[in-house]
Amino acid sequence: MLIRPIEAGDLDALHAIAIETGTGFTSLPDNRDFLARHIEETRSAFDKPADDPSLAIDPDLYFFVLEDDNRPNAPIAERVAGCCAIEARVGLDAPFYNYRVGRLAQASKQLELNRVIDTLFLSSDHTGDAEVCSLYLRPDWRTKGQRNGTLLSRVRWLFMAAYRARFPDRVLAEMRGRFDDADVNPFWQALGQHFFPIDFRDADRLTGLGQKSFIGELMPRYPICTAMLPEAARECIGAVHEQTKPALAMLNAQGLRFEGYIDIFDAGPTVEAYLDDVRAVRHSREVAVHIDAQADDPASPVTLAATTGVCADFRAGWVGRAAEDDGIVLHPEEAARLGVDDGAQLRVLGD
Repeated sequence: MLIRPIEAGDLDALHAIAIETGTGFTSLPDNRDFLARHIEETRSAFDKPADDPSLAIDPDLYFFVLEDDNRPNAPIAERVAGCCAIEARVGLDAPFYNYRVGRLAQASKQLELNRVIDTLFLSSDHTGDAEVCSLYLRPDWRTKGQRNGTLLSRVRWLFMAAYRARFPDRVLAEMRGRFDDADVNPFWQALGQHFFPIDFRDADRLTGLGQKSFIGELMPRYPICTAMLPEAARECIGAVHEQTKPALAMLNAQGLRFEGYIDIFDAGPTVEAYLDDVRAVRHSREVAVHIDAQADDPASPVTLAATTGVCADFRAGWVGRAAEDDGIVLHPEEAARLGVDDGAQLRVLGD
């Protein structure tokens, strides 16, 4: 299994994934033209040289696919097993809104009562932060343990550690909110639909396409008291979709935490951290490659390894041995998969 930057030839696979993800997966709308532009934008980001001054300010998108290279004769759309992405800075080209969950304390001396009321405030506090997003593993590759999902999730941290200057100090991830058995989100039913005279899917699609100005134009600027919402809607606040729980668990294991921000449509939680505090960033390190044809069978995954050279040539995958001191031994097949020669540098992270 190989992680690499997305290419123009992956459009069919990406469109199929966008259809598979279904309602609430905002970052991958079912729109082929938009996805094609998505690929063009991410290729432009990968192609920027390390000394490009725009790297420190641009909202670049880095989009990756997971390719099953055990199927060399299959069409590329049948080899792409999943995807993930990093947006270098959110909210710069379009507003990045969410709700901040707060508290309003009130007291009455006359009645000798104290009340604390939960509230929702429209916020754009995360403007300029990095976002890890668009993680999706296709069903045919979910039966092989957690290796593929772990690879998709952790590779983003290795990439950001290897190309640290391209990213800001803070990173976040938005989690898909809870939907009921009828694929309805009670939070949207109780709140959002009263301000947006459109269906949830239409609002979600417009947001995914980057058309977000209507949010600031139509959402109320005053605090919303959650006590006025139905119980089913309140239970959605900070809750995640059933299919999103594994992704949330992996992010929590890396140190990202819920700090009281939720999606304005489905109330799914935003988790966040300082990038340099993320476990995989702190614990990863660079080592030199030593290629040995007598190395153990590379089919046994032990260490996640990622290239550190030219950004556009980035590759990552599991290798069969742990790093020792400042080096790691690769079987020739592993070296070929990652596109590295003897003496090259890899950033590695143990299982």
